[in-house]
Amino acid sequence: MSAMPDPRAAYPRAVTLSSGSAIQLRLMTPADADRIMAFARALPADDLLFLRTDITDPGVVAQWVRNLGAGRTITVLAEADGDLAGYASLHYSEINWQRHLGEIRLQAGARFRSQGLGRALAGEIFGIARGLKLRKLVAQMTTDQRGAVATFERLGFRPEALLQDFVMDRAGRTRDLMVMAYDVEGLTDHLD
Repeated sequence: MSAMPDPRAAYPRAVTLSSGSAIQLRLMTPADADRIMAFARALPADDLLFLRTDITDPGVVAQWVRNLGAGRTITVLAEADGDLAGYASLHYSEINWQRHLGEIRLQAGARFRSQGLGRALAGEIFGIARGLKLRKLVAQMTTDQRGAVATFERLGFRPEALLQDFVMDRAGRTRDLMVMAYDVEGLTDHLD
C-alpha cells in the first residue's frame, strides 16, 4: 500500500449544515483528549450504552491518541463556536490481512443530529479512505441503533453479517452486532 497523502493539507476548513450552523473541521491531535472525554460525558445516557469503546475513560482515550500517533487512526473533529459537535474516525492497519479495509466510527452530538453533520463527517472519512487506497469501509453497530443503521444505509452501506449476542453494553446486557460494509469506489454517489 502506498503512503497516504498528508491529510493535514485539507484542514482546517468550514462546512455549513442544513440548519445553517457553521462547522469547522480539523484533525484530532493529542491535545484534544480531554475535549473528547468531555464530549462523551455530555452524550445522552442511551448513546453511552452503544459506544464501541468507553471514551469517557482516560485510558481508552490515551490509546486512541497513541493510535493517532502510530498512524492507525485518523480522526476528523467537527467544532461549532469552539465546542466539539462530533467526530469521525477511520481505523486501519497496513500490515494485516485486512489491510484493504478501514473501519469508520462516527458520533454527532445530540444538538447537531439530523442536520447533515454525520453525512459531512462520513464524507471526510470516505475521502481519506480513498487517499489510503482502501477498498472497503466497515461500520459496526448493534441492531438496536436504528438511527445509525438508517444513516449508514443512506450512505450506501449494506449489512454483511449479524452476530448474535456478540457485544456487551455498559450495562452488561448482550446485544446483536450488525456489520455493514461499502466498497470505497462510488461512495460519492451517495453523498450528493
